Amino acid sequence: MNKPLSAAPHALDLARQVLIIEADAVRALTQRIDDNFLRALNLILACKGRVIVSGMGKSGHIARKIAATMSSTGTPAYFVHPGEASHGDLGMVTAQDVFIALSYSGESDELLTIVPAIKRQGAHLISLTGNPQSSLALAADAHLDGSVAQEACPMGLAPTASTTAALALGDALAVALLDAKGFGEEDFARSHPGGSLGRRLLTHVSDVMHTNASIPSVTNSATLADAVLEISRKGLGMTAIVDDSKHLLGIYTDGDLRRTLEKKVDFSTTPVNTVMSKNPRSIGPDALAVDAVQLMEKYNISQLPVVDGNKRLVGALNMHDLLKAKVI
Repeated sequence: MNKPLSAAPHALDLARQVLIIEADAVRALTQRIDDNFLRALNLILACKGRVIVSGMGKSGHIARKIAATMSSTGTPAYFVHPGEASHGDLGMVTAQDVFIALSYSGESDELLTIVPAIKRQGAHLISLTGNPQSSLALAADAHLDGSVAQEACPMGLAPTASTTAALALGDALAVALLDAKGFGEEDFARSHPGGSLGRRLLTHVSDVMHTNASIPSVTNSATLADAVLEISRKGLGMTAIVDDSKHLLGIYTDGDLRRTLEKKVDFSTTPVNTVMSKNPRSIGPDALAVDAVQLMEKYNISQLPVVDGNKRLVGALNMHDLLKAKVI
């Protein structure tokens, strides 16, 4: 049997050195954010088509991430493989587009092969390389310098610090675009509807509240027995008390019921309006569901009546509804 592998004693030191080298590589980029970066930024801001990002090998993986980050932050972008581009996929590129080409050497054959076609098409070219004098850098309308002092790989062969630097530059460009476009949290949520932020920023009270016959409510003339029966029927742990025009007057909850039992009142004759909580907390149907969560947590309550602008009861919800909608 083969002897099990074990980490060398210096593994931790080596790992720390890798992180130091890559951190230094990213830190050094701050000195190279100049007019070229602004030129690239303005080319993309003026773009009426799409941003196309391309690269070979490890640069291709970074290019995919840059395209994904841009797309999710308000700059429509997609990845095109340079090898496939020269065999038909270049038909995706139009004069309205901006093409971002990643190659640390700046001499990637696959990218250099398609550069003339991109230029003929009329698309603008941005290059991200480690050599400002490379063929790709000189052909570009704007060049981003992602050069690094050394790779983190002990042999200096595997792209490590250079790919980290390229990724960081791509993030810097995406965030600068986000800011220039005024892209906010709600915009981000719209492109991430399946994520927790999307649910928090796109789910409104009206999306999760109980409506019509499922709203627990009794009139102002109801007895305690009527209120308890309504709480039991609707299963929300409370009932609203309303006047004949459905205006909210109060609320009676499971907690109120426990406190009433201690008083030993006659449920069949006691009016609910004598023991209800008057002027209860409520929320509007157009409010974000996350606002309902905050209101419940602030006042340590589990249910909320939902009212319109005229304080008429239009819905009801409790904490379980919000948990089910994954807002919490």
